[in-house]
Amino acid sequence: MSRSTVLVALDRPSNGAVTRDQLDRICACLSDEGHAVAWADTAEDALALTQSRADLSAALVSWDLDTPETVLKALMGRFTKLPVFLVTTATSVDDLPLWVSEVVSGYVWLLEDTPAFIAGRIGVAAQRYLDGVLPPFFRELLRFEDTHEYSWHTPAHAGGVAFLKSPVGRAFFDYYGERLFRTDLSISVAELGSLFEHSGPIGEAERNAARIFGADLTYFVLHGDSTADRIACHASIAADELVLVDRNCHKAIYHGLTLTGGRPVYLVPTRNGYGLMGPIPPSVMAAEAVAAQIRRSPFTEGAAGAEPVYAVITNSTYDGLCYDAVRVAELLGASVPRLHLDEAWFAYARFNPLYARRYGMSVDADALTDDVRPTIFSTQSTHKLLAAMSQSSMVHVKNSPRSPVEHRQFNETFMMHATTSPMYPMIAGLDVAAAMMDGAGGRWLTDEAITEAIRFRQAVARLGARIREAGDRPGWFFGTWQPTEVTDPATGRLHAFADAPLELLRTVPGCWTLAPGAHWHGFEGMEDGYCLLDPIKVSITCPGVDARGNVSEMGIPARILTMYLEARGIVVEKTDAYTCLILFSMGITKGKWGTLLDALLDFKSLYDSEATVTDVLPGLVKAHPDRYRHLTLSGLCAQMHTQLSKSELTALLDEAFTHPTPAVLTPAQTYQRLIRGGTEPVRLADIAGRTVATQVVTTPPGIPVLMPGESTGDADGPVLRYLRALETFDREFPGFPSETHGVSRELAGSYWITCLR
Repeated sequence: MSRSTVLVALDRPSNGAVTRDQLDRICACLSDEGHAVAWADTAEDALALTQSRADLSAALVSWDLDTPETVLKALMGRFTKLPVFLVTTATSVDDLPLWVSEVVSGYVWLLEDTPAFIAGRIGVAAQRYLDGVLPPFFRELLRFEDTHEYSWHTPAHAGGVAFLKSPVGRAFFDYYGERLFRTDLSISVAELGSLFEHSGPIGEAERNAARIFGADLTYFVLHGDSTADRIACHASIAADELVLVDRNCHKAIYHGLTLTGGRPVYLVPTRNGYGLMGPIPPSVMAAEAVAAQIRRSPFTEGAAGAEPVYAVITNSTYDGLCYDAVRVAELLGASVPRLHLDEAWFAYARFNPLYARRYGMSVDADALTDDVRPTIFSTQSTHKLLAAMSQSSMVHVKNSPRSPVEHRQFNETFMMHATTSPMYPMIAGLDVAAAMMDGAGGRWLTDEAITEAIRFRQAVARLGARIREAGDRPGWFFGTWQPTEVTDPATGRLHAFADAPLELLRTVPGCWTLAPGAHWHGFEGMEDGYCLLDPIKVSITCPGVDARGNVSEMGIPARILTMYLEARGIVVEKTDAYTCLILFSMGITKGKWGTLLDALLDFKSLYDSEATVTDVLPGLVKAHPDRYRHLTLSGLCAQMHTQLSKSELTALLDEAFTHPTPAVLTPAQTYQRLIRGGTEPVRLADIAGRTVATQVVTTPPGIPVLMPGESTGDADGPVLRYLRALETFDREFPGFPSETHGVSRELAGSYWITCLR
């Protein structure tokens, strides 16, 4: 660790001159040993430093401080095994609470030892703590880099030296700094271990991550969760075996089916009036329903077996809906021996009790008996919502006796997808990301993200209420998607969400569960506790439609809001028709979400004051002057809202995604036709009844509306009506194009899709 800071929490003004002199000498000795000192004269200051300083390596806390217990508990809740020394003036420590004696590392009587001795005790403990903080691989990488060995192996930049021989290379080197290039090493460095053999420090790091995440086996994957998904599928599915597939799965799952030749049988989720994809109802996962779906599938005939071998479920969804994973495993365990939970956006779930039972590695022998429990794969995009570098991900395995993962066999698949030239800083990032969540740190980090997300949600709700009550301006404002009311289970008291106690909202899962029939979420077929809305995934709702699909006269399409936010330097994660998604990751701050809140208020002011599109979105007018230069912001919103309402886009989206068209060929069979030239582009207007050769993925919502090998259906069917509505929207509103993979566009705006001949 590059910095060491010792917290000294004592009330200096109340100490005598001799004591103050002794403290100054202790701090001077600590400084001489290379430790910075952070002073706190009050418990409030100590708590602020505990909250803001991650580089604390030890603490010296006075029992005479105001509320010292609060400071000690905060330190224990923020840091794992931080050495804390208690300063006391009492002659005995027998009267201290027992828990204090258990958590402190030692006691200091300021005037009974020399300053050098006291500082030495603290310094040794701080160094021991720092040595223990570093996880296995990162620790060895630092040690190796510190030896300053010459590089005679790949990569050819040789620790960055090659870049120094070129002007552009020098600019690149200076931008990133020497340390990155010195740690960009080759697999020839045997002492750092092997990603393929899972040996040495790399193997230690994976086993350490398995312990932290509660897995039996953990594998580091350096090509993102997409590759992690393909590895898990490829290691479990053989040609022509039946696979239960969440229709809300990432496209990487379908790539896995293409690689393996697996035959998908789809489990279709619900949708609500906003167009958000919901959970698969439990009734659809029941063994009888699965068996009926298999009987109806065109892929059952000729399959390698009558029973499915694998199931894949997205948990949580993009919009933050997470299942009771134990309940899902209980339901699907009756049909499959292996269950894959794609948790790309949910790697933090294990580390906060708000998510108990809602993540893959919670499905252990204590949760379900071995005769019911399937082996669980959890694939996590570590970089998305934990602190790792882009493309860094992990595969976690929780074995069941029914179908255990055998490491040597699984590793053959792993090696097919892994690289023989791994980037060591990425491995170190995974190692550190896991270590950050170990012990008290994981709870503290997740608590902070949850708390800030709730504060933002409540701030939006309160602002909306104040605007309506003021009556001096139009009464509309944006909202956030969540329950309108919550109940305190301890008292039975019902609270409006905006006024609910923060502690209740951040600790009680029932505040976030999708109660059956509740209007706020708009999903059908729920069980009590089955699905929970993750508070850190915040969907901002715009006027125009509600969760039941009721359309209002006035509307503000989210694409316009998103374009305005981007002009303000605020980039959202995803935009649907009337919602946009923002993520409260561990990097969130009050200043960050305060800026977003200010932008929402400014948008309202511009809308209400009839500001022109030229003033609000100058880039849009510059690109399409004839279309937008004469419009006001409210006029543009009205035109787009009318178009969305007239085309019934959200209703068509619901119907298209919940009523898939018939499958003709498997993804693998279709791919063989694709690479042998058996395809042709077809205009959307002429595509009825054709079989598509590639996925058609529309964003929003970012999920395939057509899979390779599926028929497009009838011309007046929901899928083609939905795609035609998107095509018409793109023509009507240039500059706001739908992001649709698998579709190419003419200059005139016509859609073309590749189909089988």
